[in-house]
Amino acid sequence: MTNLELPASLVSAAWLHQQLGHEDLVIFDASWHMPATGRDGFEEWQQERIPGARFFDFDGKICDPDSSLPHMMPDEETFTRELRALGLNQHSRVVVYDAMGMFSSPRAWWMLRAMGCENLALLDGGLVAWDEADYPIENCQEVPRYLSGDFRARFNPPHVADSAAVLAALDDESICVLDARPEPRFRGAAEEPRPGLRRGHMPGALNLPFAELFEHGLFKSKSDLEQILRPLVGDSKVSICSCGSGVTACITAFALHYIGDDRAAVYDGSWSEWGLPGELPVVAD
Repeated sequence: MTNLELPASLVSAAWLHQQLGHEDLVIFDASWHMPATGRDGFEEWQQERIPGARFFDFDGKICDPDSSLPHMMPDEETFTRELRALGLNQHSRVVVYDAMGMFSSPRAWWMLRAMGCENLALLDGGLVAWDEADYPIENCQEVPRYLSGDFRARFNPPHVADSAAVLAALDDESICVLDARPEPRFRGAAEEPRPGLRRGHMPGALNLPFAELFEHGLFKSKSDLEQILRPLVGDSKVSICSCGSGVTACITAFALHYIGDDRAAVYDGSWSEWGLPGELPVVAD
């Protein structure tokens, strides 16, 4: 069998369907839903998944168990252990998707990339596009046991920002803070879905709701993304992407990567941390 090469960091359902069964291919289902929806990504993965897809649980397993914040990035040891248990190898070619189409899978893409996995891509349109193309679906209540992989995580700090980095960035004209939350939450006109958080946004942050990056459930073209992103980040600014809990911020980070801008970091704590009562500055329109 010939070596598998990913054609781009965003692949189509048709391309993935042609590669099913390749020994180098690892498919991750990174479905996650906001708690208020009542949906469970793992249960849905058991009922309906792309054949061979393995569940990437960034909310329960592949996360920092000692953090009070949701699904924070774990350390290298934890990441290595969990990804080896999922059968990931150094030479694996990874494709990530989620059940919503394109919502939580960029979080797994960002985590993998920040931990040194270079051969990976997102499935454009996710399980929705796969299902619409009438490609095969499998289900199984039992979690398969995978042959242990040899992947070793190597953390790349520039991909991750903390609250101190964001605070410093607010006074730095060379850094752009992009908030992916819907406009009413950014302006402070709507309550946050997580209780106890303040309303509003970071002073000087720019609002780019993640839904504006999609059309008919797929990422907009590179030229369209350029027209959306370049007026905000220019040609020289570094970006820090934020959102509610560090999930949809990764959509913005991926969009920047897709147009060739790899200077974006994700604020892992996002508004789940910044919006807590405290001294971090918050403004509302």
